[in-house]
Amino acid sequence: MPPVIAPRFSAPTSSDPENRATGWPPAVWALLIGTFAVRAAGFVYPYLAYHLAAREVAAQTVTLILALFGAGWLAGQLLCGALADRIGRRAALAGAMATAAVIIPVLAQSRTIAALAAASFVAGLVYDAPRPIVSAVIADTVPDEPTRARIAGWRHFATNLGAAATGAVGGALAAPLGLPTLFLLNAAVCAAFAVIALKAVPPRARRSSAAGPSESYRAAFGDIRLLLLWLVSVCFLVPVTALYAVLPLMMAVKGLPPSAYGWTQAAAAAAALILSPLMNGWLARRASAPSPMVGLLAIGSVVLGVGMGSAGFASTTTGYSAAVVLAVPGEIIALVAAADVLNRISPPHARGLYAGIWGTALATAVLLAPLLAGWCLAAGGNLLVALALTGCGLAGAAACLPLKALTHRTLPT
Repeated sequence: MPPVIAPRFSAPTSSDPENRATGWPPAVWALLIGTFAVRAAGFVYPYLAYHLAAREVAAQTVTLILALFGAGWLAGQLLCGALADRIGRRAALAGAMATAAVIIPVLAQSRTIAALAAASFVAGLVYDAPRPIVSAVIADTVPDEPTRARIAGWRHFATNLGAAATGAVGGALAAPLGLPTLFLLNAAVCAAFAVIALKAVPPRARRSSAAGPSESYRAAFGDIRLLLLWLVSVCFLVPVTALYAVLPLMMAVKGLPPSAYGWTQAAAAAAALILSPLMNGWLARRASAPSPMVGLLAIGSVVLGVGMGSAGFASTTTGYSAAVVLAVPGEIIALVAAADVLNRISPPHARGLYAGIWGTALATAVLLAPLLAGWCLAAGGNLLVALALTGCGLAGAAACLPLKALTHRTLPT
């Protein structure tokens, strides 16, 4: 294998994780800001069903097109992660965001079923493209695990802040401007992020490897540590996505109006925005240990399962909001811990591919959560949903046991 070509950056000099933010590479700052911007303007996914309904698409066809978007999302994680390794981080990110800037206006203006379906699939491919590519850039440019963990925490904070902005801005502007205009705004932000990627991400962020694409895929899918991490992540992400895909159904069963669900969303956003900065320092210190944060990953999975599962016993807006707030610390812990494990097990030449494979866990959870909820509600109501979500969290913690055994001697990369 030829020597790895790594970008050169000055490492933070402070040994205190609390003081390292000032030493972050400029690319990291730019990508965090870009992550917030594209998430805040990410109107396509949450408003796609409304857009299709406005185009007078039949309900069954709407679900099919939404499924195509989800299939594109899952495939896009693998594709964009692999491309980040093959053509370089900068080219992959700029290309994905430029594609989004082109396809989203097509989706906004299309009226035929075929055009809407094709545009939805391509939009899904690039909707979450920054996730694996940004993960690879952070692993490339940040040398120590505590700083990586702190960045992961702030990245989660930026994503949650962006999600809150999406709901607030979209809700305020959808009626006066119309959904096509919101989609065009989404496309414009993606185009701006493409320019940021070209200017901020180092051209030598690509890492060379003697292995071809097929060999890289075989090695990655043969890494039992990555497969276990993916399984754990699907388990804890099902309760995470339940906030959007399951909770509204549970609340509707209890006769609560959509405004009540809006309050749970506000409670979730407020809890994440308050707790993320408070927990980041503690998580960064835990990341300084020589072994990955698998134990914390298990704890986060349990807290998520129990927190969202407790919603099955609620019957009021306050009760559902309390369940959501209880789950938020688990979400923060699990996502930061999973990123720590991913960083440590990923070989330098395949960081994008590993991040892409891991990124499919979220898309998988997005597809599984509503199916699980539908079956549980039909078979046993909210209490069965509660047991299923709690079981997902516990299953994720159980899968951490073999993951811990396989990674306990892993040293920071």
